[in-house]
Amino acid sequence: MKLTDRLLRLLLAAAAALFAALPVQAQEAQEAAIRKVLTARLPQLKVDEVTRTAVPGIYEVRYGGTEILYTDEHADYVFTGSMVDTKTRADLTEQRIAKLTAVDFDKLPFKDSMVFRQGSGARKMAVFVDPNCGFCKRFERDLVQLKDVTIYTFMIPILSADSITKARDIWCSKDPAHTWRAWMLDGQAPMRMMGNTCDTSALDRNLAFAQKEHINGTPSVFFADGTRKPGAMSGAEVEKLLVATSAAAARKH
Repeated sequence: MKLTDRLLRLLLAAAAALFAALPVQAQEAQEAAIRKVLTARLPQLKVDEVTRTAVPGIYEVRYGGTEILYTDEHADYVFTGSMVDTKTRADLTEQRIAKLTAVDFDKLPFKDSMVFRQGSGARKMAVFVDPNCGFCKRFERDLVQLKDVTIYTFMIPILSADSITKARDIWCSKDPAHTWRAWMLDGQAPMRMMGNTCDTSALDRNLAFAQKEHINGTPSVFFADGTRKPGAMSGAEVEKLLVATSAAAARKH
């Protein structure tokens, strides 16, 4: 090992030890100071929380509920990106965001969803979708192939005015689940809803829930242990997550 490499490692180890030894009060004061500086310099950044990371001198700044950036101990610089543990290759930023965006699956508003039970239906997942979302249509073809799963499908018409019309027509049909898949898989448009005799308040509640939980795109997928994944995935990826999250949810209960 080169002398400079050894010296660098010693310095980093010493810095880490010193950083870890800081009293709690001093650490809290440091975090408060960073927050104060960022608020003054970047007033548009609504800081929710500042916490130190595993990297000496680097702090996590949480804003907008679930958004993350990083800064130095003086808040002179901010940067975004993934923090990766090179020993385990774990994406620490991804893990942190997953924790922040996790939901209590059992508390999802299931009565406002369309339910698809495939096989035994033993495994559970939920998807938030828009009827005019192209990714959702491709994703639906993968969902149909899954075995022994219950899929709770929540419509959130966010892409266009026509999305609202289609969502209402699907929800007000005689068999919303059948109508949904006829549209998503076969392009069979739902019959137009006439008059105001159908209660579509479920769609309003879905939109309110999506806003509360920062569900800004479709599809958004939730698994039984609270794991959340934005965007479409392959069937193989979903199956892998179903196995892992179903086991995690079983241990939790």
